[in-house]
Amino acid sequence: MASKLTYVIKFVADMDRAVKFYRDVLGLPLKFQSPGWSEFVTGETTLALHPASAKNPAGGVELGFTVADLQEFHREMTQKGVQFSMPPKKQQYGTELAQFVDSEGGHCSVSGP
Repeated sequence: MASKLTYVIKFVADMDRAVKFYRDVLGLPLKFQSPGWSEFVTGETTLALHPASAKNPAGGVELGFTVADLQEFHREMTQKGVQFSMPPKKQQYGTELAQFVDSEGGHCSVSGP
């Protein structure tokens, strides 16, 4: 099943400082900024900033994929031995999301279209 890398999520300790760095120093166009989530326009893949936490320390990165059918992706990947830290689940903002662990122990998220 084909998947598309749609987000790279960077966990940050200071949202304002991180936004200023990516916008003012690197020159990335800011799509929007909020205390809990900010996005930059970077072509087909969005750079998103998210506050760090004990689970996701500052400097960490999470890859976010989009697939045509999340339930089918979950079935296929489970059959291939992929471990899911969260099975497909509807989020409060309306999108269905799952999270899996890659071969290096990194967490990745995947959603439907």
